[in-house]
Amino acid sequence: MTQNLDGMTNAQLKQYISKHRNDSEKFRLALQVLLDRRDANTAIQPYPFDLADPEKEVTAILTEKIDR
Repeated sequence: MTQNLDGMTNAQLKQYISKHRNDSEKFRLALQVLLDRRDANTAIQPYPFDLADPEKEVTAILTEKIDR
């Protein structure tokens, strides 16, 4: 049975991803639909291990969020 991933709500997609976490193809397709729905203007936080000085840079990000 083929699921209509585009017709699912975000909550339904998250449940589908959780249910099919061991099926790489279904997981990948559902995750791609979910990621495509992201607002392009939303700020994306960097992955800490990609930073030059993760501790310092993550602390700066958190401090900025707290100060807002």
